[in-house]
Amino acid sequence: MDTKELFAALDLLEKERGISADYMLSQIQRAIVVACKNTYNGNEDVTVKIDKENKDFEVYLNKEVVEEVFDPDSEISLEQAREISAIYNIGDKVAFKLDPEQFGRIAINTSRSIIRQGIRDGEKGQMLQEFQSKNQELVTATVERVDEKSGAVTIKIGKAEAVLPRGEQVGNENFKEGDRIKVYVADVQDTERGPRAIISRTHPDFVKRLFETEVPEIYDGTVEIKSVSREAGSRTKLAVWSKDEDVDAVGACIGARGARVGTIVDELGGEKIDIVEYDEDPAKFISAALSPATVLSVTLAEDGSKSCRVTVPDGQLSLAIGNKGQNARLAARLTGWKIDIRPESGFYGEDEDDEAEGLDDELTKDETTVEHPDEEAQDEEELLIEDEETELNEE
Repeated sequence: MDTKELFAALDLLEKERGISADYMLSQIQRAIVVACKNTYNGNEDVTVKIDKENKDFEVYLNKEVVEEVFDPDSEISLEQAREISAIYNIGDKVAFKLDPEQFGRIAINTSRSIIRQGIRDGEKGQMLQEFQSKNQELVTATVERVDEKSGAVTIKIGKAEAVLPRGEQVGNENFKEGDRIKVYVADVQDTERGPRAIISRTHPDFVKRLFETEVPEIYDGTVEIKSVSREAGSRTKLAVWSKDEDVDAVGACIGARGARVGTIVDELGGEKIDIVEYDEDPAKFISAALSPATVLSVTLAEDGSKSCRVTVPDGQLSLAIGNKGQNARLAARLTGWKIDIRPESGFYGEDEDDEAEGLDDELTKDETTVEHPDEEAQDEEELLIEDEETELNEE
C-alpha cells in the first residue's frame, strides 16, 4: 500500500465509520514508532512528517553522532556523519529517511493491533461523544433488534448503539426491528468495556421531556414543571406553575380538547396523567396533589417537619388513597410531604376499612405506614400515608 492508497483508506474510514482521519494518522504514527523500535534494536527516536495536502508522509530514523559506535541502529560515527555534512559534531542527531512504502508495510504488518485498537478507540470516543451530547435528553431512536428471551431492545442513537432493558420499558410494550421510539438518556458511563448509555422510558424525566416537546409554553420557559412523580405504566402526577398570570399552566399542558396531554398519554400506552397547579403554600399544593379527591382541610405539623394531616369527605377516602394507595403515594412524592389522610367523620366505611387493611402490606416496601384506630379510640382513627424516600424535584 503506497501513501496515497493509505490516505484514501483513511478518508473512506472517516466517511463510513465517522472516525477522524487525523485521529487515525496519529495512531499510524504511533504504529510507526513501535515498528521502528522493534526493527531498529529499540530505537524509537523517529520523526514522522505528514503532508495531508499532497497525501504523503516521510519517516526519519534519528541516530546520535558518537566517537565510537556500539549500536549502529541508533548511533553513527563522527566520521560517517561528516561525510553527510561537515556541520555535525558529537552529540548531534542525524536523520535518515526511510522508504515510506517499506515502512507502510512494517507499520501495518508489525503493528496491526495498534491500528485496530486505534479504530476501536476512535469508535468508542465517537460513541461517548454521541451519548454525552444527548445526556438527560429525550431522543428518538431506531430499534435494531429485540431479544425475545429477555425482552431487551437494542436501539440506534445516531451512530451509537444502546440497550433498553425490559425493566425500563413501559407496561407490556412490544417493539420490532425498524420501529422509531422515544427514550430518555438518564446517564452516560465510560466503562472499561466502552461508553454505556443508561436509557429509559420509565424515568419520571421521560414524561417531563415529553411535555417540554409538546407544550411550547414549557419549552420557552413561561410554564415551569416543578416536580414529577410517576409509577410507570400506571399513573403520573405533574406539578406545573406559570410565570405569566395570563397563562394557565394546567390548561397549557392539557391543550385544546386535551390534544397535548393526549399525545403524551398515547406515547405512554394509556398511562394516566394528573396535571396539578404548583403553589408555594404547602396546604394548597397538597390539596391539589391529592386530585381527583376533594380535600376539606390540610393541617401542617407544628414541629416544622414536612408532615401534615388531611381531611377528606367520608365518601372520598378511597379516592384520596387510590388503588393500593397509589394516589396518596404519588401525592407524597410530588410534594415531598408525609400525608396523613383521614375521613371527615373520623370513621371508615366498610369498604374503605377493607381497603385500608390491605394497604399496610402493600406499602411496607415504600416505608409507608397505615395506622388503624382501635375500637376504644374511634375519635382518633386515621390513615397515615408516608413515603420517606420522596424528594421534591424542583427546578
